[in-house]
Amino acid sequence: MQSARAAPLWASIRDALGADLAAGRYGAGDRLPSENLLARRFGVNRHTVRRALAALSEAGAIHVRRGAGATVTGAPISYAIGARTRFSDNLRDSGRTPQERVLRAETLRADPELAGLLALSPGAAVHVAETVGLADDVPVSHATRFYPAERFPGLLEALAELGSASAALTACGLPDYRRAWTRMAAEAATAEIAAHLWLEPGAPLLATRSLNVDAAGGAVEYGHTRFAGGRVELSVEDPRSPPQEAAAPQRKP
Repeated sequence: MQSARAAPLWASIRDALGADLAAGRYGAGDRLPSENLLARRFGVNRHTVRRALAALSEAGAIHVRRGAGATVTGAPISYAIGARTRFSDNLRDSGRTPQERVLRAETLRADPELAGLLALSPGAAVHVAETVGLADDVPVSHATRFYPAERFPGLLEALAELGSASAALTACGLPDYRRAWTRMAAEAATAEIAAHLWLEPGAPLLATRSLNVDAAGGAVEYGHTRFAGGRVELSVEDPRSPPQEAAAPQRKP
């Protein structure tokens, strides 16, 4: 009877590093030791280590960037979507440290579709904020949000200073708001989005389009958020669909 073939060295290294991750020896956002140090630890060459790291990267456990090494992505985050969905609160509830990195902040004119969503006149000024959301320094979401500029004239400056959309709205006089509706769908990552989220082009994303309103029901924020599929698990707190949802048109920013 033939003996089972021994696992290749790279697979043994992958499994050993995977066990380290499972045991919590490296947490989300931590860097793994360099290829040289790992090669020394396992008594192999860097090519073998590189193949093991590539396997862990394909599994979504780490992200490898040339010149920056391997970063642990961590276990998927449970992200609740409810009446008061807040990025920072969701991440803190999952034991992660939140951060929003602003990629773009500008004021432009609303086209008819966007104007309809925000209950504005076509051509009205709207603020646009494009951000990447991070959890323990690992990117988990890409968001494009639109706000009525006349109501929140200083919002972009507040966002740049505070690094949080909800904190910026509070600074502009809106301490509370609620989710009117949310639509969810699957998307494939474009090359641009993939680069921001440490993914390969075409990787699966969980996408939401949503509208937030104030206490009187006035629209204050329309957003399109894309979550890295392997890093976030979306959950819906209240399955009831508000009436506004059925009438909400689809939009691609």
